[in-house]
Order: sequence, then C-alpha cells, then structure tokens
Amino acid sequence: MNVIDSSAWLEYFADGPNAKHFARPIEKPDELLVPSITLLEVFKRISQQRDEATALQYVAVMRQSAVAELDATLALRAAALGLRHKLPLADSIVYATAQAAGAVVWTQDADFDGLTDVKFWRKA
Repeated sequence: MNVIDSSAWLEYFADGPNAKHFARPIEKPDELLVPSITLLEVFKRISQQRDEATALQYVAVMRQSAVAELDATLALRAAALGLRHKLPLADSIVYATAQAAGAVVWTQDADFDGLTDVKFWRKA
C-alpha cells in the first residue's frame, strides 16, 4: 500500500522533474490510500494556481483510490507522531495515515526525509 504526499501529487500533476518518481505508485490507484488532508491541500493549491474546475478534475483522479478520513483515533496518532518527529499538522496526518495502514509515503517534502517507510526525493 502507498500514500502519496501532497507535494508528490502536485509534482505529478504538473509533470515536474520528479514526477517520474511518483508515476508508478500514482498510476496504481488500487494500491493507494489517499489521506483526506491531501485532497484539501491539492485542491487548494491547484485552485490558487489555475482554477477550481481544474482542481476538481485532479481531485477526481485522487478519489479513484481509497480515501482515509481523519477520525479521532487517527488525529491523536498524528498528534503523537507530529510531536515525536517535529512534523507540521498536515504531514503528521499523512504520516499517521500511512503508519496505520502499513503503507509507504512517497514525497518530495523535506519534513519526511529520514523517516521510516518513506520514499523521499529532493525537489529538483
């Protein structure tokens, strides 16, 4: 199972230099778990950079995979992991979602660099 961080989704959708690293897991939607916070972050960023209609199209692609909702248990796990690893709020939710599912996080967000079960590429 894989979890794609917002930075990786945005890189993939923009066909950026690191998109090739994220294509394989993204193009296997049945093996993806999408934290609901990534829907928020991707929708917001694409709406700002382009428009809401385009953002909705990209979110529809993301929603082809299973979406992990933030519940009380996951929120508390995210808080603990965020404190332990000094992660920002959204990153702690992404990481907690992956950890709870035994999944690997794919990202280019430096906050994840060095964490267990993370595939990290520096922004090109």
